[in-house]
Amino acid sequence: MAALLVTYDLNSPGQKHAKVLEKIKSFGGWARLSESSYAITTSLTPSQVYSQFENLIDANDTIWIITLKKPYSGFGSKDIIDWLDNSLTY
Repeated sequence: MAALLVTYDLNSPGQKHAKVLEKIKSFGGWARLSESSYAITTSLTPSQVYSQFENLIDANDTIWIITLKKPYSGFGSKDIIDWLDNSLTY
């Protein structure tokens, strides 16, 4: 399984934040890296994951699906570090 970054900005009031978060969590393995950035594990490609969000975003929003690999660097909770260590590959 690949680890992917899902990062987004919904730029208008009343956007579908709850639906986007629900979709992110539907992939099973996930970790919240920051306010609107999540890592997920999936067997899907970034394009296939993106297609599942297309109906949840508007023309003024942004969303990126990016493959994550080791090595990485950052600072966060031990839970997130453990998740990344266990989910990312070289």
